[in-house]
Amino acid sequence: MQADSPACPFDERVDAVMRRLKRHAERTGKLPMFAFNITGELDDMKRRRDHVLNAGGTCIMMSLNAVGLSGFMAISRDSPLPVHAHRAGWGALSRHPMLGWSFPAWSKLWRLAGADHIHVNGLDNKFCESNESVIRSARSCLEPLGASKPAIIMPVFSSGQTPKQVPETYRALGADDLIHAAGGGILGHPGGPAAGWPKCGRPGRQ
Repeated sequence: MQADSPACPFDERVDAVMRRLKRHAERTGKLPMFAFNITGELDDMKRRRDHVLNAGGTCIMMSLNAVGLSGFMAISRDSPLPVHAHRAGWGALSRHPMLGWSFPAWSKLWRLAGADHIHVNGLDNKFCESNESVIRSARSCLEPLGASKPAIIMPVFSSGQTPKQVPETYRALGADDLIHAAGGGILGHPGGPAAGWPKCGRPGRQ
């Protein structure tokens, strides 16, 4: 979620992360997908997208409710990189029953706008959403939108995820087209992130 701040400037962060990822790729033969958050004003987002591309990055991210449909499409339609859609602020749109927002309906707009992955929350998450609602949202991402947009969008399970949610997530979804963002399992490990990484983040291991 880090964007561009005096304590962590965007360009410097991209360059530092890519140096590390490229060293990893040299060792393993695989370049991990890292979604850099380019959210901001339109001109800034275009410049940040291009910086990620020139640095050899593999993915960009935008916070949907911050940039809006027009801002999102202005970036996604010209992006050669996958676009990770973060739904930060979704709770404000859906938590109160009188608002009536439905994720399966709302997310279709972002699929048509060019999103490749979208957050759906996670099982046993840190927010108020039920597991049933999370799975309903995730399954809707795997439904074709018709002949004009048959491709699925990848549901991203997040919000306090660790390896313990993986088996039930696969069982409940009934598909393996998903991203399981186990940041909670890495950063929340009692031994610190270095101890959490081998269990949650290393390719080929849960």
